[in-house]
Formats: sequence, structure tokens, C-alpha cells
Amino acid sequence: MRVEAVVLDVDGVLVDVANSYRRAIVETVERLHGERPPDGTIQALKDAGGFNDDWMVTDAACLFVLARRAGLDLDVGTFADRIAEAGGGLEAARTVIRDELQGEASDVEAEWNPDRVREVFQALYLGADRYRELEGGEPPFDTGGYLEDEPILIDGETVDALEGRFRVAVLTGRPAAEAAIALERTGLDVPPDHRITMDDDVPGKPAPAGLLTLADRLGASSVAFVGDTLDDVRTALAADAADERRFYGIGVLTGGLTGAAGRQKYLDEGAASVLESVNDLPALLETA
Repeated sequence: MRVEAVVLDVDGVLVDVANSYRRAIVETVERLHGERPPDGTIQALKDAGGFNDDWMVTDAACLFVLARRAGLDLDVGTFADRIAEAGGGLEAARTVIRDELQGEASDVEAEWNPDRVREVFQALYLGADRYRELEGGEPPFDTGGYLEDEPILIDGETVDALEGRFRVAVLTGRPAAEAAIALERTGLDVPPDHRITMDDDVPGKPAPAGLLTLADRLGASSVAFVGDTLDDVRTALAADAADERRFYGIGVLTGGLTGAAGRQKYLDEGAASVLESVNDLPALLETA
């Protein structure tokens, strides 16, 4: 695979977020609504597509728990399938609930408070000190923050190999400040104009705009995009279809998609390659 540039997702590619972002999703739902979402909820929603950031995943998980209490007769897999059929993302989740519950859906939405969801999620993920620094206020409770313990997935040798051979950029659903923290911890030297984050006025994945913008900024005619979700592969495929340049979607098995089943999901979606981890990337790629 010959490419001029490499674009990397952050979560599940550069850092392991199983006990940080994903833990914060589950515990936010539990704190706000007294129960955890069913096992598999997070990955089912991410596979459905359109959940470019974990606040949206948390919102959808909250709505699912509340809707089940109100009589929603769907398991999480069927709920996610219906979301995918409705176009993916949070608005599709709300549409599914409205279709199923009709008038009672308004009671579900009345219990859902997205501002409170974000507040609790950020307190859990950032911890009190970083919450004050990044959110500009007092956290709703005092905690150490799950961000501090995210394992690094990319080796120093891989960082050196990628930066030595390719133009490197980042495309992530993280806020810019949280992306910067992760990049600093990994040792990747990616300038701000080579990053697209939640804070940029660009449609989120799987829309191709972010990837196309980065290809422009990098001056690259061939790009490998490495991510840990099906939406990452969909983003590369959408960019490839929309542009004369070449875009390759590469999945890694260090996020929510793992093992043989995860590999097959990537391949079914059209991934150009599936890697055990981002550290296998330099051996896959040749310099164009």
C-alpha cells in the first residue's frame, strides 16, 4: 500500500480508552439513571454509525435506558440496527424511540438532560483538576479522572517510523484539548493545523470532509486513515468515492472491535487492511 500521508484516529488507536472514555459512558448513565446500560451497548451504537464523539454515545445510552423503562420493547442490538437504518447518530436514536413509544417518547426526552450528561461525563473522565482547567468551572463531584490512566498503544519506534517516512495528521472526535493531551503522552509531533477534532467546524465521521481537509493541508494524493471503528473505514471509503485522490481505510483490533469477529466486520465494511495494532502499520505501508 503506497501512501504519502497517514491520518490517525486517537481513541483505540493511539491510546486505550476501555477504562476511560468507555468507563465514563457506563458510569455516567448509572449515576444519572440508577442503572448501567446493557453489555454491548457502546459497541452496538458505534457500529450503527454516526456517533462521532462519546458524549453522543452516552446520550443515546441514557435514552435507551429511559425508553426501556417507558416500555421500549427492543434489545440493544435491534435498537442499534434501527438506528443504522434511520441514518445513524443521536437524532436517529431519538427517531427510533419516538416511532416505538409514540406519545410516551416525550416523557423519556423530558428526563434526558444532555447538559447534565456532559457535565457528569467530563467530571469522570477529566477529574476535578483538569475539569476546572478545561471546562472553566467547578466539577459536580471530586474524582481523580480516568484520562490519567489511559495506556499508550503506539510504540516509540512506530512514532519514529511514521514521522520519518510520512506526513502525519490526526482525525478524532475528541475535543482539541483532550486530543492534545493524548498526543503529548504518545510523543507524536502533530501540529495543530494537521489535527481535525470535535472543535473544528467540520462534519463528523463518517462524513469525509475532515479527511479531505487534512489531505489538502498535507498536500497528499494518497492517504491511509487508521481507526478503531467501522465509521473510520466508512470515512475513508466516502473520501475515496468523493475525490480523485486515494484513501485507504485501515482498522485496528485494539479498540471495541477485536478478534476474528472484529476483523470480519472491518472487511465486510470494505477496509483495505486490518491490523492487530497501529504498531503493525509501518510494515504495511510503502512510501509513495
